Amino acid sequence: MESVLSKYEDQITIFTDYLEEYPDTDELVWILGKQHLLKTEKSKLLSDISARLWFTYRRKFSPIGGTGPSSDAGWGCMLRCGQMMLAQALICRHLGRDWSWEKQKEQPKEYQRILQCFLDRKDCCYSIHQMEKMCRVLPLSADTAGDRPPDSLTASNQSDELIFLDPHTTQTFVDTEENGTVNDQTFHCLQSPQRMNILNLDPSVALGFFCKEEKDFDNWCSLVQKEILKENLRMFELVQKHPSHWPPFVPPAKPEVTTTGAEFIDSTEQLEEFDLEEDFEILSV
Repeated sequence: MESVLSKYEDQITIFTDYLEEYPDTDELVWILGKQHLLKTEKSKLLSDISARLWFTYRRKFSPIGGTGPSSDAGWGCMLRCGQMMLAQALICRHLGRDWSWEKQKEQPKEYQRILQCFLDRKDCCYSIHQMEKMCRVLPLSADTAGDRPPDSLTASNQSDELIFLDPHTTQTFVDTEENGTVNDQTFHCLQSPQRMNILNLDPSVALGFFCKEEKDFDNWCSLVQKEILKENLRMFELVQKHPSHWPPFVPPAKPEVTTTGAEFIDSTEQLEEFDLEEDFEILSV
């Protein structure tokens, strides 16, 4: 096991096909629903990408479970992608989609609170330690050596290409500093991100959407039905009634946790205010 982990702890991602190599084109590039004109707004495009929280393999954190691995290199990439998706939702919820991040600039308290939820410590609500407790992974699970980087990504598209943040890079564990903040530079992609042809995307992919209010969900449903579900090949479908063969929908109760970031977990009462079952059920196919 140690030999497998040490192989990944020395891993360095070689970035090729940088954004600087993009052709001089008038095409629009979409980054998580926000468009940029590549020809005249490259700096804004790169700034938008670097503002996304980037979670990668880490090493030298406290052993998971007390005696487990102190690095997730080689097995934690899907968990890191889940962290990126959740972090982006929290950023949109508490700071807004247009919030931007700048290197060595004092950030809002909400940003610091969100980032500290994901630190690699057992007392952080969305840490890999907490996720491991729920998922019960072992370092030699199915998602190990040999994974292609496109298997795990946060993506945005330009024509037939995707720009993605890849978790398959091993960095050293970062903890909270004495003043209560986090040196956050390694949590943002400061070099030009990678890109790939969309045909190389692994078909087993998860899509995430953030709906702040019920009207946002209604608008999303209308857009999906109009633009996506009219196609013959569907990744999912929407139905107005709960399928009879499905178990009843029961909103989850807020877990009794005292970890950093527990305040971001919505209570049962808040979930009931936005009951998706009353409007549509989302079915994967």
